[in-house]
Amino acid sequence: MGRPIAVERKFAAVDLIDILFETIDMRSFSNLWFWIALSVLWSSASHWVIGVPHDMIHRARREGGQSEVDLSDLVRVNVNRLLNVIDHSLYVIVGMGAFWLTFLAILGFFYQVEFAQAVFLLIAPMSVVIWRSVKVSRWIAAGNYSGEALYRQLIWHRRVTQIIGMLAVTVTALYGTWMNFNTSVLN
Repeated sequence: MGRPIAVERKFAAVDLIDILFETIDMRSFSNLWFWIALSVLWSSASHWVIGVPHDMIHRARREGGQSEVDLSDLVRVNVNRLLNVIDHSLYVIVGMGAFWLTFLAILGFFYQVEFAQAVFLLIAPMSVVIWRSVKVSRWIAAGNYSGEALYRQLIWHRRVTQIIGMLAVTVTALYGTWMNFNTSVLN
């Protein structure tokens, strides 16, 4: 007599999942999806400067007129939106951000949880970019920038974001490579 059909299907599903997990490495630093997420995160962060697309800055600078008015309006809306969130919930955002960064750092680097290490390496440099965006938004809201000065400030903020992104990707790639070399295939 054999096993009932329902039991055979259950074992077949478990075997399929085991084969899938053995075939596709589910560790963070050797997973293609982690590297795709890292590249999308930093390319998006450097393209959208305070919520303004980079090409719109250059079009406003080059053409002027309506493009300049559109850029000015979009910057004003995004700066006011960001500063409104920060002004009303700064302590909650900083507290929760510090908690999660500390939690991920301890879980990742003290307890050696690779997923927490990967998420920490994604979020920690992005928190510096967010801090910088708030700082630039405060300068813009104070009325210090308009016209050419606004373009220069937005482009400078984009360059700083790109530098932070390049450093973050380099550190993540070096750390991920080191983790992959130190992980035994025979485990």
